[in-house]
Amino acid sequence: MADPVEFHDRMLSLGLARVSEAAAHASARLIGRGDEKAADQAAVNAMRSQLNLLEIRGTVVIGEGERDEAPMLFIGEEVGTGNGPEVDIALDPLEGTTLTAKDMPNALTVIAMAPRGTLLHAPDVYMDKLAIGPGYPDDVVSLDMAPAERVRALARARGCRDDDITVCILERPRHEELIAEVRSTGAAIRLITDGDVAGVIHCAEAELTGIDMYMGAGGAPEGVLAASALKCMGGQMWGRLIFRNDDERSRAARAGIRDLNRIYRRDDMVRGEVIFAATGVTNGSILQGVKREPNYIQTETLLMRSKTGSLRRMIYRNPVR
Repeated sequence: MADPVEFHDRMLSLGLARVSEAAAHASARLIGRGDEKAADQAAVNAMRSQLNLLEIRGTVVIGEGERDEAPMLFIGEEVGTGNGPEVDIALDPLEGTTLTAKDMPNALTVIAMAPRGTLLHAPDVYMDKLAIGPGYPDDVVSLDMAPAERVRALARARGCRDDDITVCILERPRHEELIAEVRSTGAAIRLITDGDVAGVIHCAEAELTGIDMYMGAGGAPEGVLAASALKCMGGQMWGRLIFRNDDERSRAARAGIRDLNRIYRRDDMVRGEVIFAATGVTNGSILQGVKREPNYIQTETLLMRSKTGSLRRMIYRNPVR
């Protein structure tokens, strides 16, 4: 039996950025066109083509859905040349399809890569999420706390008043009670319409974004992507899967989930080193969107490695042919 090939995250990181950039280029043609499915499909096609150029034996563990639901980049799909290290791939070819279709802020293309078997195979269900940035004691907040208690605990740890805290929450009917309780503390809330990977990333750069904490229920696959970003940037995150019916519980069983009530910490969702890339599609608080000029197209990409804690912001200008 051949020895396993080492995960050369430094060598693979630039290739991962190219994958993210290609998806942003493809979906940018559909910004503001009102067609969510076409924008998503364009990103999927471009991301898949670029992934298959990488010298990896990759398996998609977080993708567009299960095989019978997604024609490309489905969970379990093998990508890469078939040579090189065995890796797990988590991706969202277009996080913010609605944002793209409506030309609203913070649409991104997102992808993470880690050694095989180190990313949580999160089923396509909801996850109750809580995240804060770096610099706080471990477990200063928790999912078992009431939302108001989380705000007060974070304020004490930061040495500020409750009304100095800003929380990011997805604007959904399911969050009405959560929003009311957070506001009862005097804390500010930044409501977002979509894109909770970006919402979590905001916490890691609070001095730039003004966001101190993220909380609320969103997609579990996006939770793994967000945990990958925080593993690189620093910060704490917790997630607990939410099951609404037997079909969702059976999805968890197929993904190997046995304890349905488990609270996953950041390092439970991402158990090894990881590289993460995100490219802006529309302008946002994290990244600039795709910029089209007569002779070139320009993107901004965030590229990170957990092994070194390095973070690169890269401007890529490509001539239009």
